[in-house]
Amino acid sequence: MNFRPDAIDQDWPRLARHLEAHGHRLGLDAPPRQFSSGFANLNYRLDVDGAPCVLRRPPPGPLPPGAHDMVREHRVLSQLWRAFPLAPRAFHLCEDPAVLGAPFFLMEYRAGIAVGAELPPALTGRSDQAARIAADLVEVLADLHRVEPAAVGLDMLGRPHGFLARQVAGWAKRAHLAFDGNPGRAVQRIVRWLGDHIEPERAVALVHNDFKLDNVLLDPDRFTPVAVVDWDMCTRGCPLYDLAILLSYWTEPDDHPAMHQLRQMPSAAPGFPSRAEVLDAYARRSGIDIGNFHFYRVLSVFRLAIVFRQLVNLYRRGARTSPEFASFGDVAAGLLDFAAAIIDGRHD
Repeated sequence: MNFRPDAIDQDWPRLARHLEAHGHRLGLDAPPRQFSSGFANLNYRLDVDGAPCVLRRPPPGPLPPGAHDMVREHRVLSQLWRAFPLAPRAFHLCEDPAVLGAPFFLMEYRAGIAVGAELPPALTGRSDQAARIAADLVEVLADLHRVEPAAVGLDMLGRPHGFLARQVAGWAKRAHLAFDGNPGRAVQRIVRWLGDHIEPERAVALVHNDFKLDNVLLDPDRFTPVAVVDWDMCTRGCPLYDLAILLSYWTEPDDHPAMHQLRQMPSAAPGFPSRAEVLDAYARRSGIDIGNFHFYRVLSVFRLAIVFRQLVNLYRRGARTSPEFASFGDVAAGLLDFAAAIIDGRHD
């Protein structure tokens, strides 16, 4: 993985004192480094007790409700590795904001690469490898959804009953906040449609809540999965929502322009299957009845539009300085158009 040259620094001596009080030793012979991937949470590679690990904390400033929950993520990752080996093991949680300004936790380091908008040069033009990466994504997600929450002590995580209705209400609330109390007609129409078309929940599983390619670290030589990261919104709920989130990032060559502006996954490259093919592959692997997936598609694209609106708000208040954030308002508006097109049957 790559590191940021303009890292947001932390109070490493204070962290060292905190860890020492809890029986851990922070090595500062080499300064900790911030990973370059990720739009929101801050991740640092450092050495603790002579071994590499990762420190994970929220971004600075006010946070959207329900996001960047380090306590939840630590709870998940301190347990899930027992049944899902791709989950890195978390081993220390600090809830005291006096140490680094926000709660944080430490977890084991997995050496891997995060693939974003473009395939690595070694895979360019390799349609066979693109197809295998896509198949691996489907298998990893289906395998996660097979984990019995009670087997890893997570059977009290979240509230699966009414999960989809709460997702609709929650994202409607976040939209209201993200648009400063004036979300506009497009958002209002989508929210009304979602409220009128909530699907019955067919299954309950552990859901990652932001499963996509760059949250699955790949072996740098074989390009096979070595870890799934970014678990701060994990809960128990409807697994088809997790699948829909993956497909909300899954760009196809003839998609709405907003999907290409996303630059999240290289799924428009030769070899990647279509969203419909992914849906079929997941149904075969998981055995879950897909039912009417239309509702999930609209909800997941609407969710993504609001996420990008939240990100541009971070940029506007100075919590993010990368110039790419300046365009995220246009991406959010385009995704709202795309959600409306899915409602109207003008796109899938």
